[in-house]
Amino acid sequence: MKIIVLAALVAIVASQGYPKPQYPKPQYPKPQYPTPAYPAPAYPAPAYKAPAYPSPAYPSPSYKTPEYAPMPYNFNWDVKDDPSYNDYAHQETADDKGYVTGSYRTLLPDGRTQIVDYKADDYTGYVADVKYDGEAKEYKPAYKPAGYPSPAYPSPAYPSPAYSAPKYPSPAYSAPKYPSPAYPSPAYPSPKYPTKY
Repeated sequence: MKIIVLAALVAIVASQGYPKPQYPKPQYPKPQYPTPAYPAPAYPAPAYKAPAYPSPAYPSPSYKTPEYAPMPYNFNWDVKDDPSYNDYAHQETADDKGYVTGSYRTLLPDGRTQIVDYKADDYTGYVADVKYDGEAKEYKPAYKPAGYPSPAYPSPAYPSPAYSAPKYPSPAYSAPKYPSPAYPSPAYPSPKYPTKY
């Protein structure tokens, strides 16, 4: 009986709500660590010296252009080809002292002839005297298309083929004959069902 009363009391006490306990928030001070007091490491500077190489002792090459005495010469040439309108010439002479004289002429498209007399040496350089012979005319080339003859070769003639078409014999085999099947047709008995159940 005591146990029943005790259990009833426990049930009554348990049915009543207990307030939730409230605890204050912990207040911890922020830790402070001392600044390290060790000095920065100092490394000694290297004591070796940079190597010193001696300058090359070979002499620098000296080149001298050889000087040759002037060689005397004399040449001349000219071209005259009326179908291609080419008409020009050139003549030049040099002595053993390097004095050069010459002249050249060219037929211009306007019908005039350009004539250039020149001289050259080591003191005065190249000096030219230009002259023109004839009167300038409007340039109109007389173009004529080349006429090529028609080909005279005959067309080739090939003979007709003389072979005959091949003849093949008709096949002589007969069609196969198969015998009719001789097995009897199956005979099944008619089922007999009861008329009444």
